[in-house]
Amino acid sequence: MTRSIYVSSAEGNTGKSTIALGVIETLAHTAARVGVFRPIARSTVEPDYVLQLLLASATVDLPYENCVGVTYDDVHANPDAALSHIVERYKAVEAACDAVVIVGSDYTDVGSPTELGFNARIAANLGAPVLLVLGGRIAQAQGERLGQSDPRSPADVQHLAELALVELRHAHASLLACIVNRADAELLAETTEAVSSALLSAGTSVPVWAIPEDPVLVAPTMRGIMEATDGTLIKGDPELLAREALGVVVAAMSMDNVLPRLIEGAVVVVPADRTEVLLAVLLANASSTFPSLAGIVLNGGFALPEPIERLIAGVRSPLPIIRTDLGSYDTALRITRTRGRLAADSSRKRDTALALFEANVDSEALLDLLDLSRAAVVTPLMFEYGLIERARAARRHIVLPEGDDDRVLRAAATVLARGIAELTILGEPIEVRSRAIELGLDIAEARIVSPFDDVMRFKFAQEYARLRAHKGITVDQARDTVTDSSYFGTMMVHLGLADGMVSGAAHTTAHTIRPAFEIIKTRPEVSVVSSVFLMALADRVLVYGDCAVIPHPTAEQLADIAISSSETARQFGIEPRVAMLSYSTGESGSGADVDKVRAATALVRRRRSELPVEGPIQYDAAADAAVAATKMPGSTVAGRATVFVFPDLNTGNNTYKAVQRSAGAVAIGPVLQGLNKPINDLSRGALVQDIVNTVAITAIQAATS
Repeated sequence: MTRSIYVSSAEGNTGKSTIALGVIETLAHTAARVGVFRPIARSTVEPDYVLQLLLASATVDLPYENCVGVTYDDVHANPDAALSHIVERYKAVEAACDAVVIVGSDYTDVGSPTELGFNARIAANLGAPVLLVLGGRIAQAQGERLGQSDPRSPADVQHLAELALVELRHAHASLLACIVNRADAELLAETTEAVSSALLSAGTSVPVWAIPEDPVLVAPTMRGIMEATDGTLIKGDPELLAREALGVVVAAMSMDNVLPRLIEGAVVVVPADRTEVLLAVLLANASSTFPSLAGIVLNGGFALPEPIERLIAGVRSPLPIIRTDLGSYDTALRITRTRGRLAADSSRKRDTALALFEANVDSEALLDLLDLSRAAVVTPLMFEYGLIERARAARRHIVLPEGDDDRVLRAAATVLARGIAELTILGEPIEVRSRAIELGLDIAEARIVSPFDDVMRFKFAQEYARLRAHKGITVDQARDTVTDSSYFGTMMVHLGLADGMVSGAAHTTAHTIRPAFEIIKTRPEVSVVSSVFLMALADRVLVYGDCAVIPHPTAEQLADIAISSSETARQFGIEPRVAMLSYSTGESGSGADVDKVRAATALVRRRRSELPVEGPIQYDAAADAAVAATKMPGSTVAGRATVFVFPDLNTGNNTYKAVQRSAGAVAIGPVLQGLNKPINDLSRGALVQDIVNTVAITAIQAATS
C-alpha cells in the first residue's frame, strides 16, 4: 500500500521545501519508488522550482506535468472542483509509487488560516497525514544581512501551533508530526516543549522537532541578485554566480570608508562612475587580509572607461561583476528583497538542508509513524543512501590529493556537510581555501596540507627510502618523489595519518595506484590488486570484476579476483554467488580460454570451499533463471549470480559500459581490492556524486578491512 505524507505550513517563507527534501531522502532509504505531488503549483508562467527541486531527488521517474494538481486560478474560481481534480491527479501518481511526498501550497507567502484550511481539506481527501511546518522567524527583514529575520519566541511559536491545530481539526486532517523550521538555535528545546504543550492541550500527542536557522539557506545567490536587478554579468567567472550573498554593502562613499565596511560573503553595490572604489574592492577581494566577497553590482548604467576595462581584464579576477541600470537605492532595495531559495542547481543549499534535517529530525521515528516496510528490491538511490549511512557511522579519515580540482572541492563540501567522512585535502592551503570560498563551498572542517610541507615531506621521504631501499632509492631521491600528490597521499595512508585515499579525477589510474603497489602493497593472501564495479540496476546491485586493472589474468589471478570480489560484495551487503564467465557453460566447450576459467573455478573451490561459485558459465546462464534451468539445472549460482568475474579486461570493461548505457545502471567504481589499506581510483570524467560515493566506499572498506 502506498504511504503518503502531506507537508504543509501555516504561512509562507517557512522553508517547507527543505523539510520536504529531507522527508524524500528519508523515505528513499526504505521505499524503492518515492514520488512527489504538488496539489497547487507555485507558478503558472514557469515551472514550479520547488517541484523541480524535489523531483530531482524523487526515485520515481514521472513527468513534471503528472505531478501537478491545479493552478491558483482553479482554486480561486471553484475550490470544490479544484479539489476533485487534485484527488484525481494524485491517484495517478499514487498508483506508480510506494510512497508520495505531497507538498502543500504557498502562494500567499503570508500567514493565512484559510490557506492552511484548504491544504488540510486536500490532505484529508487524499488520506495523507500532515507534517506541519511552523516558521521559527517572524518575517524577512530588509537589512544588511540578506534573508535574515527576527526569531519567534517559544510562546509565539506555541500560539501559531494552536491556530494551525484548529484549522487541521476543522478539516478533519490527521496530524503526523510537527517541525519548527528556522528556529532560534539557542532555544530549540524550549521551542519543541512549547509546541508539544500546545498539542497536549488540544488532546494531541505527536513528535515535535526543531531545526535551527542557517544563513546559507536563506541567502540569495549572485545569480538571483542578477535577475532581481535586471543585471548583466560583464566580468568574472559565471560559475561563481551560484555563490550565496550573505550581506550587502552599499559603497556610495570614498574608498577609505568602504574598505572597513566589507564583510565576508557580501555583495558590494558600487556606482559605475566610482571606478576607484571598484578597483579597491577588487583588490580587497584578492587580498588575504580582507574578507572574500560574493560579487559586485555596478549600478547607474554607466559604461566603464576603456583603461579601467583593460586594467580589470589584466587582473583576471574571477569575482562576478554585474551591471544594472538601476540607481543605488533601487539596486539595494531589490537586493535586500531577494529571497534565497532551495533550487535543484544549488548543491551547497541542498547539502546544508539535508545535514540540518538529519541532525535534528529522528528519521527512524518518522518512518515508524508512516509504518513503511522496507522494500525487497534495492534501487541505485537506495544503495547510494545505504553507502552514505554506513560511511557516516564509520566516520573514517580520507585523503583527497587533487585539491586543485573544483569537482573534488564540491564533493568535499558535500562529504563534510553530510558527515560522511573526515577529510584531508592536498594542495597549497591558501589556494585551496580561496578557491572553495570563491565557489561558495564550506570546507572549513577539512585539513588542507601542502605536499611540500617540510616536516611531513622529510618524514615521508625517510619512510619511502626505507621501503624502496632494495631498489636503490636514497632519501634525497625520495624527497622529490613524495611531493607528488599521489605518493604523498599514499604515505599518509601507510603511516596511519589517513584511513584511505581517493584520487584519479585529474590523474590516470596508473598514477593513482602505482604508489599503492610500492607502499601499501597487497594483502598476504592475495597475489594481485584488482577492481570491481558495483553495478546498481533497477532492482538489485551486482559486482563486476575485473574491469579496470588486469588486462590478461592467469587462472591463479582469476581465482584471486573472484575471492577478492566476493569479499568486496560482503562488505557492501551483497551475498556473493560467483559466476566465472566464459563463452561456454559447464562442460560444453573446450579451448585455452575456457580451460583457464575452469582451472580458476577449481582454485576458488579449493581455497574457499564455502563460497558458491560456478564456472565456466555464460552471462545469460548466470543472470537469467530461465536460461539457467536449461543450461545448468540444479546450480546454486546459475540464474542468480551476484558476482560476475570476467575472463579478461577487454570483456569486463566493455560489458560494464554496455550494461551502464543500455540498461541505465549506475556504475560505482572502480573499487580497488586486494590492498592492505583502501586506495580508490576515479574516472577522469567523474561527477561530483561519483566522488562522494567513492569516498563513502573507501570509508566503509577502511572500517571493515
